[in-house]
Amino acid sequence: MSQRAEYSQCGGVVVELESDNIRNARAQKNRSIPGSALIYLKGPKFLIYVSGALSMWGDRMWHFAISVFLIELYGRSLLLTAVFGLVVAGSVLLLGALIGDWVDRNPRNKVAHASLFIQNISVTLCSIVLMLVFSYKQRIEQIWDGWLTVVCYTVVIVLADVANLASTALTIAIQRDWIIVITGYNRGHLAGMNATMRRIDQVTNILAPLAVGQVMTLASNVVGCGFILGWNLVSLIVEFFFLSRVYRIVPALSLKPPTAEVDQANLQGKHRRGSQGQVVQPLAEGNSNTSLHLKEITNLPLCFRRFRWLVSTCKDGWMSYYQQPVFLAGMGLAFLYTTVLGFDCITTGYAYTQGISGSLLSLLMGVSAITGLMGTVMFTRLRKTYGLINTGIISSCLHLGCLLICVCSVFAPGSPMDLSLLMPYFTSNSSSEFEGLASQRQKHTSPLRGSSNQPLVPDRSSIHWTNNTVLFDNVPSGSTPESYISIILLFMGVITARIGLWSFDLTVTQLLQENIGETERGVVNGVQSSMNYLMDLLHFIMVISAPQPQHFGILVLISVLFITTGHTMYFLYAHRAKRKRQLDT
Repeated sequence: MSQRAEYSQCGGVVVELESDNIRNARAQKNRSIPGSALIYLKGPKFLIYVSGALSMWGDRMWHFAISVFLIELYGRSLLLTAVFGLVVAGSVLLLGALIGDWVDRNPRNKVAHASLFIQNISVTLCSIVLMLVFSYKQRIEQIWDGWLTVVCYTVVIVLADVANLASTALTIAIQRDWIIVITGYNRGHLAGMNATMRRIDQVTNILAPLAVGQVMTLASNVVGCGFILGWNLVSLIVEFFFLSRVYRIVPALSLKPPTAEVDQANLQGKHRRGSQGQVVQPLAEGNSNTSLHLKEITNLPLCFRRFRWLVSTCKDGWMSYYQQPVFLAGMGLAFLYTTVLGFDCITTGYAYTQGISGSLLSLLMGVSAITGLMGTVMFTRLRKTYGLINTGIISSCLHLGCLLICVCSVFAPGSPMDLSLLMPYFTSNSSSEFEGLASQRQKHTSPLRGSSNQPLVPDRSSIHWTNNTVLFDNVPSGSTPESYISIILLFMGVITARIGLWSFDLTVTQLLQENIGETERGVVNGVQSSMNYLMDLLHFIMVISAPQPQHFGILVLISVLFITTGHTMYFLYAHRAKRKRQLDT
């Protein structure tokens, strides 16, 4: 009995000791979870996410609000919005390479801080001007015979354009350079950060315009300007602090190799010192031509030298972009911007002509945001399983397959497709019948009147607002089609295609990040932004050429053709990359 008691006691002691070890392990684990969470919250990734979310939220609110404000200022006309869209697209198209070159030539912290400061201060000043114009519009119109109003419009558009250029520089600096260094050039971590940033962008793309739209609806445009002003000032302080902390805790960000222009400047400085009598190394035969070229440049007036430098920088940037191994992949991504198959004002306006209500459209936008998030999740999983290049191929095939549904919608019942744009010559009988139908249609049409508080969500850039002008012109209000099959197929294709679209976008983005040298990331990505805006301008011209809803089917077919061309470019790039890899092995 005593042995059993001792055994039971020993056994009890053993059990008690095991339970104590388990408790200690659990307590240590519970203490480590908050500790690890705190480390993550103080880490560079989380700070970049928060800073990016604040920046994206402010950009989305501003892009939405400025378009509505311009409509309100010009008497419910979309002329100012069209001018603003063209100025924004044209400025990025012309200055994209210069912006990228400026990002490359300066330290990372100075680029980020300067871009952030210029962007937020420009939006703040523009909001102040808008508040003054909305508050004293009648008085301003009476000064200088109305020319002060024109000056105010010009100031607003210029400040908004400067803010957009600064936002482009900040995006290139953070999303195309900083995160590469932060992840330590680890491809898996880089893919995760890219996907997370894109998810944040998708969420803010829906919520930010709704938030500022509610403020403008419940209060007024002046209050909306004040809300954006306050947001930008607070965001400026928080983002400045977060980016400064990231720069301090990631020492690699302070290390930046010199660019080719710095080497050229050093060469020029050595040549000047040599001309003053100092001993320098003899130049090679190829460099002697360079020194003569530098002498010719220094003899020109300052303004001509500056202009020549700007032109040379743009030329070198575009040449560098063309010589990149991922040139075809970048061009393929740019071609995807020439499309009407997105949730912009064109597709929204066409949906209204087909009897789709605003509440249903907002629901469809929410569903499209969910499918976009699914695309980011699919990208990370496909990249781990099949590699980056194959992920782009799978995403391209998925994107094109879903867009075939949109092609079917053009010829489905209920489509207002009118081929008169493609066949201008009709017989006299058919032309008279068409004129009769057109006159009968004009009797029952009335202009579609859109409210300034209507929650229209810009997709890629504010240039889409300009297309609202032509699509809403002479559109029957309240008319319903004979069948909803066409519009159902259209939105089914657009929504499902966003899975492959955003997965492909992330693929090309990471290919650019991995294959572009550190000394030319800025200029190459600046040219990529210029290409994106150029193709967006083509999309703008395309809609002007066929503005009526009955021509929307033609725009769909042209869009699919451009997208197919873009994916074909990527397939060619993938084939060359795989072939080169096989030859290297």
